[in-house]
Amino acid sequence: MTVAYFDCFAGAGGDMIVASLLDAGCDIDALRTALSSLDLDGYSLATSRAARSGISGTKFDVLIPHHHHDHHHDHDEDGEHAHHHPHRGLKDCLDLIDGANLPARAAARASEIFTRLAQAEAQVHGCTINQVHFHEVGAVDSIIDIVGACLAMEQLDIDQIFCSVIPVGSGTIQCQHGTIPAPAPATAELLRGFKTRQGPINGEMTTPTAAAILTTLSGELGPMPAMDVASIGYGAGTRDSDQLPNLLRVYIGELSGSGSGDTVVELTVNLDDCTGEIIGATIDKLLLIGCLDAWAAPIVMKKSRPAWQLSVLCDTADVNAAEDVLLTETTSFGVRKRTCTRTKLNREFQTVTTPFGPINIKIGRRGGTIVTAGPEFEDCRQAAQSHGTPVRKVMDAARAAFDKEGPRNSNQKGRN
Repeated sequence: MTVAYFDCFAGAGGDMIVASLLDAGCDIDALRTALSSLDLDGYSLATSRAARSGISGTKFDVLIPHHHHDHHHDHDEDGEHAHHHPHRGLKDCLDLIDGANLPARAAARASEIFTRLAQAEAQVHGCTINQVHFHEVGAVDSIIDIVGACLAMEQLDIDQIFCSVIPVGSGTIQCQHGTIPAPAPATAELLRGFKTRQGPINGEMTTPTAAAILTTLSGELGPMPAMDVASIGYGAGTRDSDQLPNLLRVYIGELSGSGSGDTVVELTVNLDDCTGEIIGATIDKLLLIGCLDAWAAPIVMKKSRPAWQLSVLCDTADVNAAEDVLLTETTSFGVRKRTCTRTKLNREFQTVTTPFGPINIKIGRRGGTIVTAGPEFEDCRQAAQSHGTPVRKVMDAARAAFDKEGPRNSNQKGRN
């Protein structure tokens, strides 16, 4: 199984995703030909070499005459750049994709990205996905970024996408509505439920387009899986920073095993004098700082005292922060810790359409074979609340929709 791992050490933009895939081996002429089937005109594509902090990468630009738009990290809250463009809705974007001669898997991926982006915009603006009007993401260059990324992945025969934790930046950014905090609201909504970090750069580090592509196609953000790397690509952004080179790195290769794996740390404390309220609040705080999981189980300690064992699973980089929480929030005088290796199913998300709205299905694969798939509970809970119906009814509808539609990502390989 061919996979790609996006290392977002300095954030990401939609153009940087395409550029990194071009740098890793995608052919620009083949990409131009595939994109020409979209009912879009008045643009051209350009690539160039660019160096950021001494590291060479590929720069990708969508050139539009009489319109200066060069993929700065200056974004409005609904999309990429604070300029005037025609506004398109979700249906307009999906019709563009459906009307083009695109490989089935690339078309499905692009449609899922736009649908997920519409869901995020609808949540931000308090409307339905059909009422959403994309601003900059509906512009020609941003459409090219999204569809181009999916076509480049198809050309490189990438079956599954993995992604690092995404940095979002800090401070404020300027948009058509004024000054807003970084990240843009749409980016923040797209990253809901995913592990993120602030990042050292003042300003926006990850754009809504990039967040939509990466979170839709990867499904989970975290360490690089065990893989045999065949190629590495660097996609350059327009701006540079003294703190980090403005590059997105992608590794492309084959998974070393039938699933993915990583190394994590498990921390544990025993508590015989701590209330349930404190333990619950501690678990919430551990998850808030980015720990992978936290749980409590009843035990019996010395002197036959009923007690609780509080455990947390986290990445190596988060061990100190997790220890601080355990030692300051609970009554424990010490923390045990051990390093664990995990074998995980390769995970991805697929959006299905139900009578209650779009629901994300979490899919687990082992060796390319789907071994489990189930609806995301939070999606179902929100849909049930909106429609005044039991959650189980929404979950049943989502399962039925997935059974009817079938998987649209990895198992669609070759359906051109």
